[in-house]
Amino acid sequence: MTTYIIRRLLLAIITIIIITLVIFFAIRLLPGDPLIIYMGKQASSGMLSDTELQTLRVKYGLDKPVMVQYFNWAKGLFRGDLGTSITYHDNVGKLMKERFPITLHLGVMALLLNVIVGVLMGLAAAIRRGTWIDTLSTFLANVGVCIPVFWLAILLIYLFGVQLHWLPIHGYTSPFTDFWLNSRQIIMPVFCMAIGGLSLTARLTRSAMLEVTRQDYIRTAWAKGLRERTVIMKHALKNGLIPIVTVLGMGIGGVFAGSVIIENLFAIPGIGRLLVTSLYAQDYVVIQSGTLVIALIIVLSNLLVEISYVWLDPRIRYT
Repeated sequence: MTTYIIRRLLLAIITIIIITLVIFFAIRLLPGDPLIIYMGKQASSGMLSDTELQTLRVKYGLDKPVMVQYFNWAKGLFRGDLGTSITYHDNVGKLMKERFPITLHLGVMALLLNVIVGVLMGLAAAIRRGTWIDTLSTFLANVGVCIPVFWLAILLIYLFGVQLHWLPIHGYTSPFTDFWLNSRQIIMPVFCMAIGGLSLTARLTRSAMLEVTRQDYIRTAWAKGLRERTVIMKHALKNGLIPIVTVLGMGIGGVFAGSVIIENLFAIPGIGRLLVTSLYAQDYVVIQSGTLVIALIIVLSNLLVEISYVWLDPRIRYT
């Protein structure tokens, strides 16, 4: 078991190093000069001299070779220094610290909705196979997988915000400031972030449970006269969790990556909105740091999923 975990940790570290390389050099391939774009008309009209532009390049480290810039950025990451934003003239770590709790709040709520509702829908459909519960759950799951999130968000905004005036259509208020307003503000964003993973979880839970319930040990449990709850929760569910946990691990990354779209549609000041704003301004320091944060969340969630396999299936520890 220890060897298995160490091997997975080493693979995660190698993956993170490769991610930093891809993020850094991909952003450097973007056309244009970030300083020229930020300075706008002043720089393009010649109001800034070449000396002033060169001074700014030295300030942000753009005068050095690309490989030197990468190693300087990597060293800064180890020190917890993400650099200084060209657009905001502020430390990127500070910008992330202000916005990450908002993205984390939405992501955790969406993930809880994904796990609770998705697993319950799949369990209900598998246990009551062939009934109206199975038909309804399967239909809703298929619709949820196919529906485009951005279109669903616009539809919800129009229906519940513009027409019915039931829910706010933009903004974010801390739950510590106004819990009721915060609850109303996050209903639509959280639902949009969770709907894809929730539907996939429901479909996979149904398939996994149907396969497990055909096994001999489940038939033996029924023959022993055990209660339905005991058979399902104690014997069937744990053995059917491996594919479900895999999807949930992927769903964590999908939830946080999907925040880029949702936060912009609902004008929520999280990391996703910061990334899009920085992309338009070509603020490469913020873009690479924000992308790295999301990538780290995905890598760590996948690592936790792989480690959880050992608990769910002891045979894996020998592979």
